[in-house]
Amino acid sequence: MKLNDVYKIANELAPKSLSDAYCAACNGYDNSGVLVDTGDDIRGILFTLDLSFAAINKAIGMGANLIITHHPAMYGKINHARIDADDLTERKMVKCLRAGISVISMHLNLDCAVGGIDESLATGIWESAMKTNPQEGVFSRNLSLMHPIADGGYGRAYNVQETKLGALVSELKNTFETNRIIVYGDGEKQIDRVASFCGAGADEGAVLFAKREGAQVIISSDFKHHVLTMAIEMGMAVIILTHYASENYGMKEYYEKIRAQVELPCVYHTDENLL
Repeated sequence: MKLNDVYKIANELAPKSLSDAYCAACNGYDNSGVLVDTGDDIRGILFTLDLSFAAINKAIGMGANLIITHHPAMYGKINHARIDADDLTERKMVKCLRAGISVISMHLNLDCAVGGIDESLATGIWESAMKTNPQEGVFSRNLSLMHPIADGGYGRAYNVQETKLGALVSELKNTFETNRIIVYGDGEKQIDRVASFCGAGADEGAVLFAKREGAQVIISSDFKHHVLTMAIEMGMAVIILTHYASENYGMKEYYEKIRAQVELPCVYHTDENLL
């Protein structure tokens, strides 16, 4: 199977045009797409959130010559022609090249895609709330998007089955396979509307969006102190997942979708120390 064939499948699920649209709207920059192409036919694929040395070594061990990441293997603009093996990030690229491994990164496009990482985070939270207080019947999620883009978007507010903050946190630990959760708020606080943002999306605009949408709790990661205090002073509870846990859940779902469409050995790698 050719690299472009795999990328076509990956891009259909998370079109790069979503990344381009998000960057244009927010004046950002994103390295999504094919970052390393060795020109070889693909024999196996390793999926992972980050291009870590552990992930590269695992790919080498299983004979995979393509790694698909969420976070870009190189974040910034490449503004020099020389790859420096003394630089940590560039050393990983050198290791991939020497091992004959191609690299695809699907970042902001996968955050914003229908069924992508931000939506998966919200779905996991919604299902966690349901498990704390199972009820028959169907109720409206009343979904609002902070940044709607094409059919997808980033930043969500939605209804959940009424639950208590403490019970929700306990179930989130199971759903997102992490014990590293920081909570600000009374465990007895009643929750029936949530605002969530995968990764590092919790900024002042996110807090204002959550308050405007009537959320009693904001769930995200990487809160700056002034953003955290802003949310608390506006009367909302705050649940902080690790950046890794907030996105690994959705990346696994992306892996399952691609694995179902390629006739190649595929494996998912989790850096457990970051959950």
